[in-house]
Amino acid sequence: MTQHFAPIEGVSPPFDAALSETVVRIVDLKRRFGQTPAVDGVSLTVRKGEVLGIIGRSGAGKSTLIRCLNGLERPDSGQIFVEGREITGLGERELQPLRRRIGMIFQHFNLLSAKTVEENVALPLKIEGRPKSERLRRAAELLDLVGLADKAKAYPASLSGGQKQRVGIARALAAGPAVLLSDEATSALDPETTRSILALLKDINQKLGLTILLITHEMEVIRSIADRVAVIDAGRIVEEGPVWSTFADPRTEVTRSLLAGIRPQLPQAIAARLARTGREAILRVDIAGAAARRPLLSELATSISSRFRLIHGGIDNIQGEPVGTLFLGVATASGGVAEAVEFLNARNARVEVLGYVTDNA
Repeated sequence: MTQHFAPIEGVSPPFDAALSETVVRIVDLKRRFGQTPAVDGVSLTVRKGEVLGIIGRSGAGKSTLIRCLNGLERPDSGQIFVEGREITGLGERELQPLRRRIGMIFQHFNLLSAKTVEENVALPLKIEGRPKSERLRRAAELLDLVGLADKAKAYPASLSGGQKQRVGIARALAAGPAVLLSDEATSALDPETTRSILALLKDINQKLGLTILLITHEMEVIRSIADRVAVIDAGRIVEEGPVWSTFADPRTEVTRSLLAGIRPQLPQAIAARLARTGREAILRVDIAGAAARRPLLSELATSISSRFRLIHGGIDNIQGEPVGTLFLGVATASGGVAEAVEFLNARNARVEVLGYVTDNA
């Protein structure tokens, strides 16, 4: 169940989109390892209060990009601005206070096993030299925020994976960061725990206005939490935009591949029988926004002369926008296929004739 939280000291107030400002700006960033470009001219902007998801396959450059952001990796060229300050040319001593403005959540939690939960959460403040009373008060606030107030004196070994990640989130928030970096933070968790962690992150984002930059290889994570998505491939950003529009109309093959696991696909039994000719055309229809709100199939039934059937598909809701994929079988007799394509195109649907089958069994 999603919990709702009141603002706490050291975290930004709720985000007002009309007053948004840039928290992170990356300009033409490049980083090579030998002859291999890990990051190859990346430019991105992350606005205050938004969740930006960066997604790509393994080896696409995601981890190198995030290591450049938190100062663990030095780029070969390009610029990174955090709250307006350029950080790529700073020395280690100058980077230390800036790193406190960048919270980090790790895939494998990175908790210290010999310290209690509250000591783990308070560790960044101890490193800063804050008084013990302040550290403990802040740790208590944050553990309450993530739903672990009763685990303050426990040790990490006694916690579940989801609880460990909640401690990691609390620790990342300890110094009141301007941006939270999440590097595959849910990939080591089971699906149910993943959903609870994503709900927690989204609720913190919405209630406290916290900016989040999320690195993942899972489109389901992007759909659950992100406002905007950037697709990275071979070190380059190949596609970027609001999550709902990217899901509705992916422009690159890598994006379509990443979406394949969560978008409706043509049943394999029919896909295996597709041919160049046949009695029935198989259409893929992608719709979003106004087109997805219409009674499209009933309108189609009264507008074309041939019969048709719904094979598979459905409508999802992403960021409040309906986004759907339908697979239709349209009889080729009497010009019905051309009529159907014309009708659907006129209603801003994207239509692809995938092939033909001889029968619809």
